[in-house]
Amino acid sequence: MSKAVVLLSGGLDSSTVLAMAKERGHEVIALTFDYGQRHDKEVECARAVAEALGASEHIVMSMPIGHLLDSSLTRADREVPEGRSRSEIGAGVPSTYVPSRNIIFLSVAASIAESVGAEAVFIAANAVDFSGYPDCTPEFLYAFQRVLESGTKAGKEGRPIRVEAPVMDMTKAGIVREALRLGVPLGLTWSCYKGGEKACGRCDSCLLRLEGFGQAGVRDPLEYEVRQ
Repeated sequence: MSKAVVLLSGGLDSSTVLAMAKERGHEVIALTFDYGQRHDKEVECARAVAEALGASEHIVMSMPIGHLLDSSLTRADREVPEGRSRSEIGAGVPSTYVPSRNIIFLSVAASIAESVGAEAVFIAANAVDFSGYPDCTPEFLYAFQRVLESGTKAGKEGRPIRVEAPVMDMTKAGIVREALRLGVPLGLTWSCYKGGEKACGRCDSCLLRLEGFGQAGVRDPLEYEVRQ
């Protein structure tokens, strides 16, 4: 069985991607980063999802660099945007952008993949219903694929690690439907930019998630402080 490393944040998208990688026949190594984000809720959810979906291994990598990064997802003194309209979300790069995050995450994932003989790295990048992050675009992943082809031993030997982004062109509603088809434990996932007992229902991530569930005709099993 081929191996794949899956970047798992514990959110709806990455949990669905993990299930998709397994359906494609891969032995999945889940990789989660504890990088100094505002809360550890997503790390806890990633652990639960990895176990529920049967990842062969789950690596939680501690990388406490959040205090160095200019983002409202890592600095408590910066406000997470709330209540933005659908036209505002994705129109620019918001304060929740974490500088070079996917460059860092994919680099580590590719290093592990090359070391264990995995043939692919899966990432839940999405360029349809997203917050406008430049490292979640086809252009970025195409460029990173070229890096792996030219800057790794595997690439030089003609067997470069593939970067797979199976939900890149899917709507959030489409991701919800795929998650249901694959039996993803949606109640274990977490998408909110804030930690807490309940998701806030007001940040961009919550709004996109709730919109996706609504368009899919399914009620989100998570509890929210506010349901838009």
